Amino acid sequence: MERIDLPAVGPTDLPISLLEMGCSGRFELITHPQPNDQPLPPQSSLPHGLPPTSVSLETEVEKRFLRDPAWLPIHDTDAAFHRFLKLAERDVHIDSLLHCALSPLHSGISVVRDPTTGMLLDFNEVLLGDTGISAKNSMSLQRPPNPNPSESLRGSNTNYPFLPGGMEELTLEQIKKKSELEEDIDFENGLLTVPPGLKVGMDFSDKDAKTTKGEINLLSLLSTFDDIIDSQPEAEEKEKGHGSGNAPKLPRTNSLEDLGIKDSPSTPGTTSTEKKDGGTTKPAEGQEEKKRWAIPINITTPCGDFYKRIPNPAFKYPFELDVFQKQAVLRLEAHDSVFVAAHTSAGKTVVAEYAIALSQKHMTRTIYTSPIKALSNQKFRDFKTTFGDVGLLTGDVQLSPEASCLIMTTEILRSMLYNGSEVIRDLEWVIFDEVHYINDAERGVVWEEVLIMLPDHVSIILLSATVPNAVEFSEWIGRIKKKHIYVISTAKRPVPLEHYLYTGNSTKTQKEMFLLLDPSGNFQTKGYYAAIDAKKERTSKHAQSFGTKNPSQYTTSNQDRAVWLSLLHFLSQRQQTPVVAFTFSKTRCDDNARSLASMDLTSSAEKSEIHSFFQKSLRRLRGGDRQLPQILFMRDLLKRGIGVHHSGILPIMKEVIEMLFSRGLVKVLFATETFAMGVNMPARTVVFDSIRKHDGTGFRNLLPGEYIQMAGRAGRRGLDATGTVIILCKSGVHDMGDLNVMMLGKPTVLQSQFRLTYTMILNLLRVEALRVTDMMRRSFSESHRDTQAYEQQIGQLKQTLSSLPPLDTEGQLSDLLSYYYTVTELRITAEALQCAVLGSVNGLKALSVGRVVVVNNKQHFNALGVILQVSSDSVNRTFTALIICEKGNEEGRGDSPNCSAFPHLYNTALFTPEGPCSHTVQKLKLQDISAITVKTLKVIPDRIIDNYNKRQQLRFRLDPPGQAISTATQELLRLVEANPGGVMTLDPVNDFQLKSVDVVEGTMRLRVLQDSLKDFSCIHSPTFSEQFLRVQERMSVQEELDKLLFLISDQSLSLLPEYHQRIKVLQSLQYVDSSGAVQLKGRVACQISSHELLLTELLFENALSPLAPEESAALLSCLVFQQKTQVEPHITNTLKEGIERVLAVAQRIGELQRDCGITQTAEEFVGQFKFGLTEVVYCWARGMPFAEIAQLTDVQEGTVVRCIQRLDEVLKEVRQAARIVGDSVLGSKMEKASLAIRRDIVFTASLYTH
Repeated sequence: MERIDLPAVGPTDLPISLLEMGCSGRFELITHPQPNDQPLPPQSSLPHGLPPTSVSLETEVEKRFLRDPAWLPIHDTDAAFHRFLKLAERDVHIDSLLHCALSPLHSGISVVRDPTTGMLLDFNEVLLGDTGISAKNSMSLQRPPNPNPSESLRGSNTNYPFLPGGMEELTLEQIKKKSELEEDIDFENGLLTVPPGLKVGMDFSDKDAKTTKGEINLLSLLSTFDDIIDSQPEAEEKEKGHGSGNAPKLPRTNSLEDLGIKDSPSTPGTTSTEKKDGGTTKPAEGQEEKKRWAIPINITTPCGDFYKRIPNPAFKYPFELDVFQKQAVLRLEAHDSVFVAAHTSAGKTVVAEYAIALSQKHMTRTIYTSPIKALSNQKFRDFKTTFGDVGLLTGDVQLSPEASCLIMTTEILRSMLYNGSEVIRDLEWVIFDEVHYINDAERGVVWEEVLIMLPDHVSIILLSATVPNAVEFSEWIGRIKKKHIYVISTAKRPVPLEHYLYTGNSTKTQKEMFLLLDPSGNFQTKGYYAAIDAKKERTSKHAQSFGTKNPSQYTTSNQDRAVWLSLLHFLSQRQQTPVVAFTFSKTRCDDNARSLASMDLTSSAEKSEIHSFFQKSLRRLRGGDRQLPQILFMRDLLKRGIGVHHSGILPIMKEVIEMLFSRGLVKVLFATETFAMGVNMPARTVVFDSIRKHDGTGFRNLLPGEYIQMAGRAGRRGLDATGTVIILCKSGVHDMGDLNVMMLGKPTVLQSQFRLTYTMILNLLRVEALRVTDMMRRSFSESHRDTQAYEQQIGQLKQTLSSLPPLDTEGQLSDLLSYYYTVTELRITAEALQCAVLGSVNGLKALSVGRVVVVNNKQHFNALGVILQVSSDSVNRTFTALIICEKGNEEGRGDSPNCSAFPHLYNTALFTPEGPCSHTVQKLKLQDISAITVKTLKVIPDRIIDNYNKRQQLRFRLDPPGQAISTATQELLRLVEANPGGVMTLDPVNDFQLKSVDVVEGTMRLRVLQDSLKDFSCIHSPTFSEQFLRVQERMSVQEELDKLLFLISDQSLSLLPEYHQRIKVLQSLQYVDSSGAVQLKGRVACQISSHELLLTELLFENALSPLAPEESAALLSCLVFQQKTQVEPHITNTLKEGIERVLAVAQRIGELQRDCGITQTAEEFVGQFKFGLTEVVYCWARGMPFAEIAQLTDVQEGTVVRCIQRLDEVLKEVRQAARIVGDSVLGSKMEKASLAIRRDIVFTASLYTH
C-alpha cells in the first residue's frame, strides 16, 4: 500500500486522535489539542508504534541490489549483469503449467482362488472397458454419473444424450464396409515374403506335415486316450448316418479359431437347408413374423388365467378389470411396450397406474408425460393420493424431483433427453398420455423427437383416443426402437351414448328432442325428419309457402337465450345434470352464461358448500386480487350452479370450477374444446351449441375425432346407464350428410407433424455420433421406407446383375452404350411430347376418325393405320384403327426381333409389305401411335369393324374383305408407295399451336437426337439387335438397383433440402462452422426452446443491455403472446427503440432464411412477434395490481396470466444463455425481471399441487 500523507490540520478540523491499545485491536479517543503545525499521528500505546507485519520487499531489493556498488558498479555492468542472472537462475518446468488429471487405469486386478479352500492362488490383470468415458464424450450408459447434483435432473447442454434405442453402434458389417480411402488387402495372395530393404525373407509355403500336425493338435485337446477310442466309432456312425448328406466336412487346421471362422458362414446355410429338407417352412414364417413390430392383441376372448399368471400383482384394484386392461397388465409384467387406444373414460389410466406401481416395486422410475400443463397438475393430484411418491416438473414448478414417478410436459422430457439427464438411467417406463396430440401442427414434432431419442432400456406406454391407424403407428415405433409394440384397441364404451337433435326454444316446445343415433350406433333417419318437421311448424306461413331464401346461420342473443333456458329447464326436470355445453368461442361461452341470470340450479346446502369452497380456495390470493371483476362474476355464477371454462379464465378459477364440477356442484358448464382434451371430468349430458368451429384459418364442421372426443365426456361410469349427447338446432336442422359423417365417420388418423427446428439440428450436431439425417429417417413421416426390404431387393438385384452375360462392346459395337442412352433420352422426350399433344385440345381433335397415323408396337414397325373409333374414357383412352400388315402377320405371330431396339426412332422409312398386303383392326394405346400424319381418309368405321369382326369367326374366315376395308387398305398402300421415306407429320409447335417452353424445347431436342442416331456405327453391326437386348436387360436391372439405392440413401429424405437450407442459415449466422461444428452462438441457441435464432441474435447484439429489467421482460413478451389485440400499448421510448430493434433483427433473419431457400417469407417471420402485451407486462413488472392491468388491454385475464407464466420460462432461458456467454450483468438483470413478474395471482400455486 502507498503511504498516505494527510494534509495539515485546518481551522475546521476537530482535535481528535485515536490511540491504539497494544495489539488487541482496541482504540481509544484522545481529544487534547495538538500543536498547530503537526499532522495527527496514528498513536499507539506501544513504545515504537505498531510491530512490523512483514519486511517490505521493495526496500530490501533496492537496498541490496541498486544501492550496493559491488552489485551495480559504475563501469563493468555486463559482468554484474551475468552475476545477477546466475542469482536469478531457475529451472524451467513447462509441465507445471499444464494441469492434467491422471488418466484412468485401463486395467484392474482380479484374484484367483482355490474353489474348495478359498486360498489365494494368483492375481490376474483384467482389462477394463469404458475407462475414459464421461458425459462429455460418450453416449454410453456405462459412463460415470454426473457429480453435480444441480445438473443431474435436467442435464446440461454440454452433456451427450444417452444412445437412443434402435440407433445401435456400428455393426460388424458396417465396419467391414470400406470407405473410399481404404483399400483392400488380400491376406491370401501376393503377400511379401521378403521385407523391404532385406535380402532374405521367410518361406511361408504349406508343408505336407501340416495335416498330421493338425490331427495331433486336435486330439491333444481331449483329456484321455480312452475317450478318443470311444469317440471315434461314434463319429464314424454319425458320418454314416448323414450319408453323403449335408454335414460339412471340417477342414483340418492348426487351431480351433481357424475352424470356427471358416465354418461360421456355412453353418447358418446348412441348418436352414436341413430344415427345408425336413419339409417344414417354419423358419420362413419366423422371418416374416419378425418384420411385424406391432402385434395387435385380441381382446374379444376373456383372459381366464389372469390371476394364475399374476398371483401377486403390483397394484390391486377394488374392481374387476376389463379384458383390455388385463391384457395390458400382462404385457407390462413381461416388460413389453404397449399402445392402448380406447374411448375417453374407458379406463386407460389403469394401465398407467399399474406401470407406476410396477416401477415402485422394481425400485425404478416412471415418467408420465401429458400435452397440457393443467392435465399434468391434475394427474399429480390423482397419483399423489394413490402412490405418494410422485413429483411434478413443469416450466415453472418443480416438486419433489427425486420421486419415483415424475409427471412432466413432453417438452421437458425432450430437453432432459437431449441434455443427458441422470434420471434417464433409472427409467423403466415412459407413459405418453393423449398420444393423438401428435397431430398438433405446432407441438406434434416433440412427441416424435422424444420417441426417437428414448434409450433402449426404457419401455413405452402410449395411451390414446381411438385412432384408425394405431397398428401402423406402433409398427413405426417398433421399427425405430427394434422392439415389439403390443396394440390393444377397444371401441367399446363403458357407458353407451345416445345422440339427440334438440329443436325447442320455449316452454311450449321444450320437450322437442329427437333421437338421431341409438346406443348401438344405428342412425335414425325418422328422428331426423321429425326434427325437420318440428322446425317447419314454427316457421311463418309466409316463409313456408315461399321457402326461406337462406335461413341465416346466426341467431340473435335473445333466440339463443330462449333455446338455452328451455333446454336447461327440460334437462334439470329430467335429472340430466351435470351438463357440459361445448361452445366454440370464448365470448359466446361468457354471453351464454350471462344470459342465464334468471336461472338457479342449486339447493341452499349446495350454495353454502360452493361458498365455503370458493372462499377457502381464494384464501391464498391477496386482498385486491380477490375483488377482480372476473372472480366476482364467477362467484355469482357458481352459486347458481353455472360455470365457464376456457383459456380466458384465470387458472385458479379454472381449477375451482373443475373441482366443483367433479363434485357435482356445477350443474351447467359452458366450455370450449380444451375442456375435452384429457381433463377427466365426465358429465351426464353433453350439449353442442354448434357443429361448426373456427380452426385458425376458417370455419368448418367438426371432425369425427373431435366430435367423439367431446361427446365422450357424456356418461359417468358407475352412475349413468347411458350418456346423452344433444346437438342444438338453433337456426335450422343441420344437414343429414354432415351429421352422419361427424357421428359415424372415422376419427382422424395419426399423422406426422415432423419438421426441422434449429434447436433440434444444433442439439444433434453437437454430438458426433448422432446425425440429423438419422433423426429424419426415423421420423413417422418417413415410416413408409422399409429399408430392410429394400436392402434384400438390392442384394437380389446385385446377384442378377452379376449373373447377366457380359456385353460385347468391341469394334463396331463400341458406341452401343452411348446409343442406348441416346435412344432412351429420345424415347422419354418423344413420350413427353406425345403426352403434351394428346393432352391438348388440338391434339385430341386431330386424333379423330379418318386420321392416318404411324403405328409402332411389338407387332408393327412404322406401319400406317387409320383411326376408326376413339374411346370416351379420358383416363385410358384407346383408338380402334385399321392397320396394314404382311399377309400372315394379322395376329402378330411374326414378332419382329428388332422391336425393343426402337429402330423407328432413327428409321422413318414406312413399312412396305413384301408379299400381298393384308390388314388388321386393333385397339391402340396412346404409346403405340408414334406420329400423327397430315393425311386423313374417308372411311366408314362401322362397316369396317363389323366386316372385320365377322371374318374373325371360323365359318367366314375365308371370305374376301368388304368393299370399305379394301378401299381403306388400298388408300393406305398408295400413301406408302408415294412416300416410302415417311409421311409428313403434324408438328406440335406449328400445327397444334403448343407454345409452352417444354414443348418447344422438346421438339428441338427431338430433331437433334434423331439426327445424331444416324451417326452411330453400332446399328450396322450384324449382332446389333441381340447385343442391344442384352444392354437393355442389364440397364433395366441397373436402373431398378439405382432407384432402390436412392430410396435407402439420405438423398431421398423429403426434408433433406430444407435441412441443407437451415444449415446454410446457421452457417451464415456463425452458429456452426463450415464443417458443422457447433460454435458459441450455437451452444447458446441450444438453451432456448422457441424462437432460438431471434433471441440469440438479440443477446449477441446486446439489444437487451440498455433496457431496465422490467423493460426487457416487456420486450420479450412478443415471443409468447400470439393473439391479436385492438388496444395500442402506451410504452416508454427505450421500449419503442427496443421493439424497432427486435423487428429489424427479425427482418434480417427472415430475409436470410428466404435467401437460403426456406419457404417462409420475411413478412411471415416478422409477423409471428406480437407486441400487444408489452405495456401490460411492463406495468406488471413495475408492481401494478392485476385489477388495474386488466383494464389496460382487451386480452382476457387467463390469457394474460398464461403469457406472463410462459414469459418467466423465456427469462430463465435467457439467464442461462447469458451465463454461457459470460454476461453476468444480463444474467442478474433477467433474474430481477423474473422476480418482478413472479408475484400475486399470476404465480399462485395450483390447487392440485397443494
